[in-house]
Amino acid sequence: MTAKRQSWGIVDLGRVPYEEAWALQTRLVEARADGRLPHDVILALEHPPVFTLGKRGGRECLLVPEERLRRSGIGLVQVERGGNITYHGPGQLVIYPILHLLQLGIGVVDLVDRLEEVMIRTCAGWGVRAQRNPINRGVWVGPKKIGAIGIAVRRGVSFHGMALNVDPDLAPFSWIQPCGLQGVGVTSIAAEAAAPAGMAEVKGEVRAHIEAVFQIGLEALERRELLRLRSPSAETPCGNDVPAPAECRERVRG
Repeated sequence: MTAKRQSWGIVDLGRVPYEEAWALQTRLVEARADGRLPHDVILALEHPPVFTLGKRGGRECLLVPEERLRRSGIGLVQVERGGNITYHGPGQLVIYPILHLLQLGIGVVDLVDRLEEVMIRTCAGWGVRAQRNPINRGVWVGPKKIGAIGIAVRRGVSFHGMALNVDPDLAPFSWIQPCGLQGVGVTSIAAEAAAPAGMAEVKGEVRAHIEAVFQIGLEALERRELLRLRSPSAETPCGNDVPAPAECRERVRG
C-alpha cells in the first residue's frame, strides 16, 4: 500500500504590511507549537517597501540616511530572523513556512537547502540559471543575488523564510549592502529572463516546487479563515479556527 502524502496548508495573503505579517507569523508559531494548529502552513505574500534587520543587525550596511527612508515612506524594522539587512517590496515573492521542524525531522540547514532548491527550480522555469553560493546563503545569478533566506525558530517551529525577486524595483537595494555583503549586485527573474515573469505564474511554480522538494501536498486556505486564528475558539475542530488539510481532518474524525 502506498503511504499517503502529508498535507500542509497554503494561503495567498496578497500584499501585507511587514509588521502585520510578522504578528501573524508569531501567532501561528505559538498555535503550531501548542497543537492548536495541527498542520504546517505556508504563507505567500508581498510586502510594501520595507528594510528589515536580522539578528546580526545591519544599520552599518544602510548606505543612505534613515531620514531618506522616512521621506520615502519606507520602514526599517528589527526582527529575530537570521541574517543582516535586506529589502522587501512589491514584485518580490515572500514565502513564510510555519513548519514544526521537530515533527518533520529536519533542521534549519536542511530547511534552508530546500528553500534554495525551490528558488533555483523556479528560476529555471524562466530560463534563469540560478545557483547556490558556498559562502553566502541564498540564490545567485553569477555575482548577483536573486533570492534571499532568513529563518528563525521558536519552540521548534520555523518562521520568516525566503524572498524571491520576481519583478521588484531594484533601486532600493542600492541603498544597502545586501545581507551585509560589499560589492554584491541584486537582480530579478524579470531582469534575467527572456520571457515576462508574472507574479501569479511564479507563485504557481513555487507552490509546485515546494510540494516536490518537501514531498508534501499543499491545500489552499482562505485568508479570512487563517486570520481567524487571532481569536482561536476552543469549540472548533483541531482546537483552532483554521480548516485543517484533509489529512488532519481525517485524523481528527478518526
